[in-house]
Amino acid sequence: MVPDDVRDAAMKLFGDRLAVAEAYADLLATEGIVRGLIGPREAPRIWDRHLLNCAVVGDLIPQGATVVDVGSGAGLPGIVLAVARPDLRVTLVEPLARRTAFLDEAVAVLGLAHTTVVRARAEECGGKLTPADVVTARAVAPLDRLAAWCLPLCAIGGRLLALKGSSAADEVAEHRDALTRLGAGTPAVRKCGASVLAQPTIVVDVVREREVAPRGRRVKRSAR
Repeated sequence: MVPDDVRDAAMKLFGDRLAVAEAYADLLATEGIVRGLIGPREAPRIWDRHLLNCAVVGDLIPQGATVVDVGSGAGLPGIVLAVARPDLRVTLVEPLARRTAFLDEAVAVLGLAHTTVVRARAEECGGKLTPADVVTARAVAPLDRLAAWCLPLCAIGGRLLALKGSSAADEVAEHRDALTRLGAGTPAVRKCGASVLAQPTIVVDVVREREVAPRGRRVKRSAR
């Protein structure tokens, strides 16, 4: 059941998909804890700290987009987005077998027809996955490393949406030059869900503007 204090927010974010979100919350609170995917202390905070926190990121994703969720873990934010936005085509990328097993089961139980699970590291997926409109990641790595893994999975003009904490602006300032070298445009720090959450979700929004060749190689340009 959705806690009373967040029910209104949950209804706004999930709408007629709220029952599916409740089923996912139950999976996290049971199998997710048993399998060590989330800590036991997280059970009372599954809705406000995890589901709602992730669902608001959907405001930044266009209709019908393809999404790759890197380091998906227990499915945050990838499964949450797939539940809230059935128009999206979501690929969950996760290297650990016990996590991908949970993700496969969750996708089947929740009936997420447009969601697939790939067991791999993000850096192994370049050239193997169709470039995505959006790549998401939550608490995976510092921004420079994260962008090095994730931007190659974006289409040109696609975006990395990195869910970060209060230090997001500091990370952007620290790693701005690295992002530029990786082919990114000027990153933006966005607050999602300010109208429905007590604490908005902070997202670093990075557009992949150009392709960057691997070290020692140049990107071939077509003749004009």
